[in-house]
Amino acid sequence: MSRLQQKYKEVVKPGLQEKFKYPNPMLLPALKKIVISMGTAEASKDKNALQDCLYEMTLLSGQKPILTRAKKSVANFKLREGQAIGIKVTLRKKRMFDFFDRLCNIVSPRIRDFRGFPLKCDGQGNYSLGIEEQQIFPEIDLDKVKRTQGMNITFVTTARSDEECLALLQQLGLPFKVEE
Repeated sequence: MSRLQQKYKEVVKPGLQEKFKYPNPMLLPALKKIVISMGTAEASKDKNALQDCLYEMTLLSGQKPILTRAKKSVANFKLREGQAIGIKVTLRKKRMFDFFDRLCNIVSPRIRDFRGFPLKCDGQGNYSLGIEEQQIFPEIDLDKVKRTQGMNITFVTTARSDEECLALLQQLGLPFKVEE
């Protein structure tokens, strides 16, 4: 069991129960999965760009990502049906908690001018954030990076409201902006 998973069972669950007064312990919000996605727009111009992105995503997530392909052709974007336009990986259980722990304790302090993540959910108990460059992850060798690439990270929870989702992520250790 990872350190963060143990913290969830021993500290976060009782804290959420005390704050929201759930009648049933099965109603407590939990982190279901983390989805990391990366758009690879320049892959159509440079064939090695897609391989580089796949390699970097594999390093930072610990598992092989899948390719997302275009569903239909769009001439203005020089996009053909079936062309690879992005990659994504879904983390669950131990890998999810390990990635979350690394994101909160190692990666977030390495972000330049970091003041915390915004307090905005999607209205359904999920939280998404964007990272502008992959170089903040310690697994990636800076000498091998040819181009900076951003990524989206989505935390899917079982929370039924934004307030529950933010309380869960905050107690797990995700650094949010401090309201003044």
